[in-house]
Amino acid sequence: MGRTEETEEPPIPVIGPATIVGVPAELHGERTPADAGTPGDVLPKVGARYIWFLLLALFGAYVAFVTPIAISLAIRIKALAPGHEDYLGYVIGAAATLSLISGPVTGILSDRTRTRFGRRRPWLVAGSLLGSLGLFVIAVAPDILGVGVGWVIAALGWNTVIGNITNSQADRLPESQRGKVGGLVGFVTMAAPVFGSVLGGTLARNSVLLFMVPAVIGVLLVLLFCFVVHEEDSRDQTFERRLDLRLLLAKFAFDPRRYPDFSWNWLARFLFYFGLTLSSTFTAFLFAQRLGRPVTELGTVIATAGMLGVVAVMAGAIGSGFVSDKLRRRKPFVLGAGLMFSAGAVIIALSTTLPLLLVGLFITNLGLGVFSAVDQALLLDVMPERDTEAGRFVGITGLANSIAQSVAPVVAPLFLAVGATAGNDKNYALLYCAAAVFTVLGGLVVLKVRSVR
Repeated sequence: MGRTEETEEPPIPVIGPATIVGVPAELHGERTPADAGTPGDVLPKVGARYIWFLLLALFGAYVAFVTPIAISLAIRIKALAPGHEDYLGYVIGAAATLSLISGPVTGILSDRTRTRFGRRRPWLVAGSLLGSLGLFVIAVAPDILGVGVGWVIAALGWNTVIGNITNSQADRLPESQRGKVGGLVGFVTMAAPVFGSVLGGTLARNSVLLFMVPAVIGVLLVLLFCFVVHEEDSRDQTFERRLDLRLLLAKFAFDPRRYPDFSWNWLARFLFYFGLTLSSTFTAFLFAQRLGRPVTELGTVIATAGMLGVVAVMAGAIGSGFVSDKLRRRKPFVLGAGLMFSAGAVIIALSTTLPLLLVGLFITNLGLGVFSAVDQALLLDVMPERDTEAGRFVGITGLANSIAQSVAPVVAPLFLAVGATAGNDKNYALLYCAAAVFTVLGGLVVLKVRSVR
């Protein structure tokens, strides 16, 4: 088919409505991931240097991005608007809403970027610098509006970095390494917030250092990855159509009939993270109800539970990732993760003592670790158009997480209200049982994937 050469203009993010729907299109037969892109077993294995510098870049990006969410924004907002802690939700919510659009947009633009440095590295550099600028704005902002603007900028930048690190994995990782790298990624994404929280606690008295030290760590590690890891020149890429607003918006949608395996995995991820968010949002309040103590007195208990959860996620991610690659199986692990999380959620729903609550929490987080590692590998296995549109489909996949995490907190009160009256405790048992059902459904849906075992 004839292709016309074009000179790509500098990428400019364009905001438009995001939809994941079936789009009427003429079908020319079902396409497998191998038909749609580069088969995983054709890609050569990557060396240890690529993996470790990728993990370092991801660690830096998460330190810069998660530390403000975990501690720094709360400290800054309390200093600027004492007694208005609710502003934290508005600030984080505004950036999260923007990410529903920015993720797919930057992914699509990244796919079409043509430079001597490749497609991903320019976005990694630009994203880290933009994210650091946003953190600096927060550090010097005189009011809450400035904090909000700064966080939107920072979140846009660091989400772009994290998205393009995933794009790089889609470009480079063969099937035989996706599980183990997914497990290591799961480890890093849990270790970075712990490190960031400790770092934030030590810098709490200096607002500039509180935000800029994580920013510098992020920028340096991302730039190190870009400098050390080579990416092919992308200037020889050609496209059938020039990217305009209409085409950009069209690429937010995909036809599930054309990419059935990707669609089933998208749905599985949405269901699992919907169940996860249903339960995790109200953990502190459930502990308070079951232990008969106010939330303000549970700091040590919540911290202990949090550290236990981090250990469980790390163990589940690393163990399942390596074994999944060894056995060349994905679906049994994803199904097992759903069943494991469900079992833990039911234990929590029925528990009235701290030891049982912690056991349930450990099991749910173990399931989360398995799911996060192996489903990431499964995503790369079923990625459509991997050669040309990996960024687009990584961005669309991110919507499964974002939509679930946005909708679940709104739906949760419906479960909590069942059987509750004024003055009575909320129905946390039903909420956690509902979470168990959704996570099991997420595991079961994966069985519909045909091209991966």
